[in-house]
Formats: sequence, structure tokens, C-alpha cells
Amino acid sequence: MTWLRDLGLGLRFAAAGGREGWARTALTAVGVGLGVALLLAAASVPHLLDQRSSRDQARAEVPASRDADVPKSDTTVLRVNAATTYRGRTVGGFLMRAEGAHPAVPPGVDAFPGPGEMAASPALRELLASPGGALLRERLPYRVTSTIADTGLRSPYELYFYVGSDSLTRDAGGHRLAGYGDDTPGEPLTPVLVVLVILICVVLLAPVAIFIATAVRFGGERRDRRLAALRLVGTDIRTTRRIAAGEALFGSLLGLLAGLVFFLVGRGFVGDIELWNLSVFPSDLTPAPWQAALIAVAVPLCAVLITLVAMRAVAVEPLGVMRGTGNRRRRVWWRLLVPALGLTVLGLTGRVEADMPVNPYPIAAGAVLVLFGLALLLPWLLEACVSRLHGGPLPWQLAVRRLQLNSGAASRAVSGITVAVAGAVALQMLFAAVGDEFRTMTGQDPSRARFHTSSEVVTGEAAARTIEEFRATEGVERVIGTVETYVVRPGTFGENEVTPTTSLTVGDCRTLKELAEIRSCKEGDAFVVHPRGDKELSDWVDETARKGEEIELNSSVEWDPGAESVRWTLPADAATVTTSRDPIGEEHSGIMATVGAVDPRTLPSARTIAQIKVDDGVEDVSEYVRNTAARIDPGMRVTTLASTERDRQYASVQTGLRSGAVATLLLIAASMLISQLEQLRERKRLLSVLVAFGTRRVTLGWSVLWQTAVPMTAGLLVAIAGGLGLGAAMTRMLAKTVTRWSLFLPMAGAGAALVVAVTLLSLPLLWRLMRPDGLRTE
Repeated sequence: MTWLRDLGLGLRFAAAGGREGWARTALTAVGVGLGVALLLAAASVPHLLDQRSSRDQARAEVPASRDADVPKSDTTVLRVNAATTYRGRTVGGFLMRAEGAHPAVPPGVDAFPGPGEMAASPALRELLASPGGALLRERLPYRVTSTIADTGLRSPYELYFYVGSDSLTRDAGGHRLAGYGDDTPGEPLTPVLVVLVILICVVLLAPVAIFIATAVRFGGERRDRRLAALRLVGTDIRTTRRIAAGEALFGSLLGLLAGLVFFLVGRGFVGDIELWNLSVFPSDLTPAPWQAALIAVAVPLCAVLITLVAMRAVAVEPLGVMRGTGNRRRRVWWRLLVPALGLTVLGLTGRVEADMPVNPYPIAAGAVLVLFGLALLLPWLLEACVSRLHGGPLPWQLAVRRLQLNSGAASRAVSGITVAVAGAVALQMLFAAVGDEFRTMTGQDPSRARFHTSSEVVTGEAAARTIEEFRATEGVERVIGTVETYVVRPGTFGENEVTPTTSLTVGDCRTLKELAEIRSCKEGDAFVVHPRGDKELSDWVDETARKGEEIELNSSVEWDPGAESVRWTLPADAATVTTSRDPIGEEHSGIMATVGAVDPRTLPSARTIAQIKVDDGVEDVSEYVRNTAARIDPGMRVTTLASTERDRQYASVQTGLRSGAVATLLLIAASMLISQLEQLRERKRLLSVLVAFGTRRVTLGWSVLWQTAVPMTAGLLVAIAGGLGLGAAMTRMLAKTVTRWSLFLPMAGAGAALVVAVTLLSLPLLWRLMRPDGLRTE
């Protein structure tokens, strides 16, 4: 009852403290509210990922469609993946043809699109209607008749479509679909990625917790002077501490309400924001009820506990307030013990094995201890540094003297960015150490060809037309175009015998010389191509490619009794050559023939392949190539060649880190600004005295800059040392080696830029407070 009475009295003082009291409470509420809003957003991430995954699975084909030959029915659909890329953005979609009167309709689509009709996502519809979508309209020249609803999209800015067709066949690459809805569990994260995710969560949330702890202590000096008046009328020390906790409780409760408002308002606008091609539906940002309840209980409770602990270092007496001075220096041994304990926990956790599950709790605990230990170490380092500073220009002396009198508020103001920079340094070291593990060398040579296209359409002059149209495309310098299929050796073979099979590649002489070591070639020539250094595979090629003998061009005759046999005789004078790598890094062995030797129109089934080199100096050359591909065959697959390839899960983790880092950086900037404004407001009378004695505004402005820069420098030193230590420990845990020790330099530059930005933003309030009438009192 005593506790409740004193806490209630503190609530009354906070609510009835006049304009000054409400100003302090408002700063606390805004500071706590920003932190609570970010905590609610972080708590919504699991629900967000679940909703995105469920919508993605709902529109995926049922596993039976992939695992078996689905029979034709009234509900089946033929479709081909028609996804493309437009100016760096992925445009997903399918070309579909209904095989019955009641075809399966994808989620988010009201009716199956008719031939030439398209159901488009809102973002794609808007892009196609804009001037910037002119080249994409050439690629998707369909009539938009409906809009895909949110249930059929992963995110509001996703570019997605479904196009109806009346000419799509299985021979042209169509895949039969039985229905939608894939309940197959996703691929789990690798142990290395699990460690990265754990560290990312700690790094992004630790500054939030520190900021909330700092916000509940805003206005401490004025509060302590009011408590001294209570001591004068007879309250004891314990009562004053509980009253102070009640005032902090009031500010934290208002902060909870403010945080809820910030979160709901921000969630309403989040659907209109897109960063790095990442967007979310507002409804997806919904924290679990137990997580929201935990935040609602933990924030006020922490506010009370932090205030009680902070009040133990303050002696509130009836005639004044006394704080720890330079005569009683902060002890460093226990502050060093906390990060050392965290590094010990990480060291005892052991190596993370590739095939073993990861226990996240010791890793998270170790990282938390290290980062919070750095925040505890900062006040001691700042005090030790400023106590040795003397002399210098007047603004410097004003700043140093202020820090010598009370460096606690300054250290609290920069503790959040200290933790954030330390975590960022550790993460950058970890990403640099494990990056090669998720980077695959593809063997592709982008200098020889930029794009690789593949089409199932080989009808009439399709092969020659494909090559000619690509060569006529603006910005295209060279095209390596072929028609490829599999051929078999005619005859009857035993039940346990394997039918000799090899590949047949048809192209002009210029193309064939790119794929094999051919010195002399003229129209009508054919070649037997052996792989390099593999005699066994060369013998297998010769089993099918018998010079002067017939070859079966329709490989399906061995398993399809209704298939028509198509024979071709390999010329007896066909030369034997050795293969060479093409631009995508593949080697073509088997049979190569010019168009004069094998007419592509006679091939029952084949693929048209084109590898295209372009002039990168031509603007939008990628879009021109993709438009040509879509004009030849809407289902043609176009891929961009790259010498390296990033793992998809690793790229997703990096995208999540960037998004979270933006939110945390904004919070840190807001926290430093609010802390700076709170300190200026606390020193209103002091500033008025200085102005009354003739101190120039520029002098006070430089003083404010130094008061921010000195703690920031100390914080960056602690952050760099702690971040390098944490990064080295985490890297060692993953059995990797540190590849770059200089990754802290960009972080130091960001800290310096933040100091300048906070100082500039705080100058308007500084000019406003620098008035002699601030000496008035009641």
C-alpha cells in the first residue's frame, strides 16, 4: 500500500507539474513512444513473414503438378512462366490456357483471363499506365481486364500478372497445373545464417532498449530539485525515490500510448513506402497479443526500476541535491566484467557446425552482454577523458566544464549509437567473413555474352528468325544462336541396356566455332564433338554418333509407341573435334551440324538457345533484348549472365538488415536530438545567465557542438573496440577468419555526420533559449 500511495503521488506530481513538468513528461513520452513503436514493429516481423509466406504458397502450384504427369481435366490449366525483369525490378507472371470449362483460378483473381487479357497487380497496372512503362508495354501488350487482389500478392508493390492464351501447348513449353496451394515447408536457414539473424536482432533491438532507458530519465535535474522540496516538508529518502519512480511511470505510460499511436499511424503509411524493392501490407504489421502485452508490462516496469537504481546515486536533501562528483570516480572493474563475460559465453558456446542445429540463447546472451557492457563502459571512459582536458578556446572550455560537472547525461545520449555502431562493425565483419560461402562462381563469362535465352518454340524458320531478330535489336553486338535436342541410336536394345543418347546442336558456322574447336567450317558440314579429357564420355558419344550411320532425331520413340520416327544420316566425312566452353560456362559434346546439314524444321522437339552480347553503353539495352524475346515467344526465358551468384536466403537476410538498420538509425538520430533538446531545456537558466553576461551566440553554438562531439568520440572509440572484439569472437565461432579489420571507418564517418546533424537541428532551440528573460522565476 505504501508503494502504491507513493507511486500515485508521483503520478499526480507528473500530471500537475505545470508547463515545465508537462514539457519534461512530453519529452519522455515521445522518447519512450518512439522506442515502443519500433518494438511493436519488430514484434510484428514473425507475423509479417508468415503472411507473406502463406500468400506465396497459396499461389504456388500443388506439389502433385510437379511430381507427376497430371491428366487433362475440366479444371486443369496449361501455363508457362513468363517472368521478366524491368529496369532492375522483377516482374513475375504466367501465360495460361484453360483446358476445360472450370479452370483453376489463382488466388486474388476473380475470373480466369481470356485470350489476350491480363490480370495485373495494382503496382504493375500503374507502371504500365505511366510514361516510364512504355518499354514494358511493348513486352506485355495485353489488355488489362482485372486487378489482382491483396490475397494473391506478396507485397503491395509487387509486379505480377496472369495472361490468358488460346495457343499455348505442351510442345511450346506449357506445364499442366492441377491446382494452387503448396503446403511444402520452406527450406530452413543454414546455421551460419541463423547466427547472422540472431546478431542482427540483437544489434537492432539493443539501441531501442537503451533509448527507452535514457528517455525515462529526461528532466532528472529539475525533478530532483522538486524532490528536495518534499524532503524539506518531511518525506524520507525512500519515499522520494518511490515518488520519482511514479513520475517516471507516468511518462512511460504516456509513452506506451504515444508508441501505440506512432505505430498505428506509421502502419497506415507503410503500404505506400518501398525500400530496396521491399514493401509490406499494413495488415501484416500485427504483433502477437502476448508480445504486445509483454511490451506493455516491461516498459513501465523498466522505467520504475531504472529510476530507483538511478536515484541511489543522488542524495536528495532538504536544502539541495548532491550528485556524485569527481572525488568519487566511477569504478571500471565491474564494467569491464560484463563485456568480458559476454565474450566468454560466446567462446564457451563452441563452433557452429554446418550440419548441427544452432542454440540461439547463448549466442544472443553473449552478444547482449557485450553490447550492454559497452554502454556501461562509456560513462567511465568519458569521465576519465574529460577530467584530463584543460585550457583551449572559450567554447571548448564551456563544453569541457559542463561535461566535467555532469557527464552522465551526455554518455546516456550517445550510448545508443555506441551500441549500434559496435553491432554494425561486428555484423560487417561477419558478413565479410562468410560472404564467400554464399557467393557461387557460376563459370559464366559476361564479357562474351550478357544474356542467355531459351525457348521451346521451334517451328518453321523459328531458329533463324530468333537469331535474326536478336541481331537486329538495338544495342546487340553478337548472337550465338543454336537449336538443341537429344538424339538416340536406332535399333532394339535389351531390357537392361541403356539406349545410346547424345545431344544435337544446329547452328551456323560462326556459332559452332564459339562452341567447339573448329578450324574449318562450311554450310552442310557436321562434327562429332568430344568432351575435353574424358575418354569414357567420348566413347559414349561415339556409340550414337556413328559416322555414315543413321541417327534417330525423335528421342521419344523409345518410350512413346505413337511417336513418328525421324532419321538422319551422319556424314561419313564428319570431323571429330574437341568442345570448348560457351559464355555460360557449359561444354557441348555430341553432334554439331550446320543448318545445311540438318534442317531445324525437321526436329520433332528442340529448344532454341541464344547467347547475346550487347553494348552496355546503350541505354535500356536490357529492355530492348527482353522485348525482342517476348515478341518471338512470350514464354522465352531470359537470364542475365554473371560471374558470381548470391545465395537467395543470404540476400534476403541482407535486405532485412538494411530495412531494420534504416529504422534503427532514424530512432538513434531522434534519440540524440531529443536528448540534446532535453539537456538544453535543463540548462535554460544557465544559458540565460551567460547571455546576460554578454556571451556571444556563436560561442554557445560551438560549445553545444563540442558537448556532442566529445561524448561521441568516446562512444565511437568504445564502439570500434567492442565491435571488433565481438566480430572476431563471432567469426571464430563460425570457424572463419577475419578478412577486413578496417570496416569501422564508414561507421566512424556516420557518427561524425550524426554529430553535425544533431547540432544543426538543435540550434533553433538554443537561439530561442538564449534570452535574458530566462532568468525570471516564480
